[in-house]
Amino acid sequence: MTSAENERGGRGGLGRASFWDRLFASDHVAGWLFVSPAVVLIGLFGAAPIVWSLIISFQRNSLDTSGVWIGLANYRHLMHDPAFAASVRRTIVYTVLFVPITLFSAMAVAVALNRRLHGMRFYRTAVFAPVVTSTVATAIMFSWLLDPYFGIINLFLNKLGGPSQGFFQDPSQALYCIVLVTVWGWLGFAVVIYLAALQGIPRELLEAAEIDGATRWRAFWRVQFPLLGPTTLFLVVWLSINALQEFDEIYVITHGGPLASTTVVVYYLFQQAFAFFDAGYATAIAYVVFLGILALTVVQLLLGRKLVHYRS
Repeated sequence: MTSAENERGGRGGLGRASFWDRLFASDHVAGWLFVSPAVVLIGLFGAAPIVWSLIISFQRNSLDTSGVWIGLANYRHLMHDPAFAASVRRTIVYTVLFVPITLFSAMAVAVALNRRLHGMRFYRTAVFAPVVTSTVATAIMFSWLLDPYFGIINLFLNKLGGPSQGFFQDPSQALYCIVLVTVWGWLGFAVVIYLAALQGIPRELLEAAEIDGATRWRAFWRVQFPLLGPTTLFLVVWLSINALQEFDEIYVITHGGPLASTTVVVYYLFQQAFAFFDAGYATAIAYVVFLGILALTVVQLLLGRKLVHYRS
C-alpha cells in the first residue's frame, strides 16, 4: 500500500471516529440520554395504559378474566344509559357553578391583595394555604363543619334563629356544598395566577388612566381587566378541565350520595370499574369524557382567539 493510500485510509478512519465522537458529544444526544429514564417511565405508566384502556373499551372485561371483543357495544350502551346521562347533567351543573364562582372570587381577592399593606405576605400565604392542603383533609374538615347534627355551621344558624340544614345529607344541597368545598380548595391557585398577572401590568398605564381622571374602579375595568384576558382564558380552561374530572371530595364526603345527587361522571366511571367490575364500560366512559374535555377546550381556545387580546 502506498503512502497516499495509507493517508487516505487514515483520514477515513479518523472520519469514522470523528463521526461517532461528534454523535456522542452532541447536545441533542446528551439531552435525550438525560431524559430517557423519564421517557421510559412515561411510556410505561402513561402511554401504555392509555392504549391498553382503549382496547379494553371495545371489550366485555371484568378485570379478572380475559376480555371478550364486543366492538362498539359499550359506546352504544352509553347513549341509552339514564344513569350516565344524569351523571353528565350533574357534572355540567357543577362545572357551570364552580368555574365562574372560582374565577370572579379569585379576581376580587387578587385585586384586594395587589397593594402595599402591612402583613400582606401573611394574607397571601393564608389564601394559598388551601391549595397545598391535602384534599382528604379538606374534605374531612368540611364534613365536620357541615355535619347536620353537631356541625359548627348549623350551630351558628341555630344561634341566629335559623333552622338546621342537611348539607351533605340533603339531596337538594349536597352538590352545591361540594361546589363550596372545591371553590375553597382551588381559590388560592387562581388568586396567585391573577396576582402575578396584575403585577405584570405596567404601572405607567394606570398612572395615565389616573391622570385622565379615571377612578380606581374605572381604571380596573378599562385598563386592568382587558389585560387580564390571557390569564382569564388560561384559568377558564384549567378550571373547566378540573371541574369535569371532579372526584376526590365526592369520594371522601358523599360517596356519590345521597340518592346519587353527587354522582358526577367520573365517580360513575369509578363505580362501574371498581364496584361493578365492568372495566370495558368504565373505559368507554373515560374516553367519552376525554373527548368531551378535548372538544370543550378547543371551543374555549377558539373563542379566546376572538375575545382575548395579547400585549406585544
